[in-house]
Amino acid sequence: MEDRIPVLLDTDPGSDIDDALAIAYLCKQPRCELVGITTVSGDTPKRAAIAEIVCRAYGREDVPIVAGARETFAYGVGQPNVPHYDPVAHLPHRSDYAPDQAVDYLRSTIRSRPGEIVLLSIGPFTNVALLLAIDPEIPSLLRSFVSMAGNFFQGYGNEWNCAVDPMATCAVAKRRAEQTWVGLDVTTKCTMTPDEVQARFATPPHDVILPMAKKWFEGASHITFHDPLAAALVFRPDLCTYQGGEVSVPYGQDELKHAGHTVLSNGEGPHQVAATVDRDAFFSEYFGVVGNG
Repeated sequence: MEDRIPVLLDTDPGSDIDDALAIAYLCKQPRCELVGITTVSGDTPKRAAIAEIVCRAYGREDVPIVAGARETFAYGVGQPNVPHYDPVAHLPHRSDYAPDQAVDYLRSTIRSRPGEIVLLSIGPFTNVALLLAIDPEIPSLLRSFVSMAGNFFQGYGNEWNCAVDPMATCAVAKRRAEQTWVGLDVTTKCTMTPDEVQARFATPPHDVILPMAKKWFEGASHITFHDPLAAALVFRPDLCTYQGGEVSVPYGQDELKHAGHTVLSNGEGPHQVAATVDRDAFFSEYFGVVGNG
């Protein structure tokens, strides 16, 4: 087997179901050393509880989980509600998570293992932007930096993670550090219907996903595997093709109308953006790792 890859995951489970799906994948991926999980945006202790519940279901009670930033840089609490917590609140989990602890944890963990860790960001960029502001050397201490963020080619509009905290998104892009952006251009190709989800996640431990998925389907017709795709690319970058260049986040008088809008300037630059995805290969990878239910 190839060498294991240490991963630090920054995530916002509880608003969209795909964060939980990504955590399940990372827990089961034999090449993943899941170093820790940090949560971001709104009630981060509840988000930490969800991460713990999923990790417990998949036999990973050992994974450190730390609650992070509640508020955005300038717009208050970007995601105040955590609707997926109530359906799983009865399952065992800690109730003593303290918010706003993630940045120190991320910094000390990355600095303890220079050049080893992949930072995987699948939520708003608040924790990451604060980390980079406090310690600008962090990008040079990472193995790589992968984020589910942005919209570059297809005109879907602003991507949610970028729009929740647009100033943080801008701050991360401006660091000009090497980064892989996985945007709506590819993630929206990877969807699953309620019937498919029921069939795939009907048996333990996968059934921990179902109560949250049921809540999600109250307002949605399908699940999009945004975050699991970003997670899978840490181990299988060949699932996508990429375009290189520099990502920027225009910021000016129209920031409220175009909050967090991402633009890729093709050519030389520190960033690569996923451009196409092999959907069938992705789902084969995902369910080959977590199991078919």
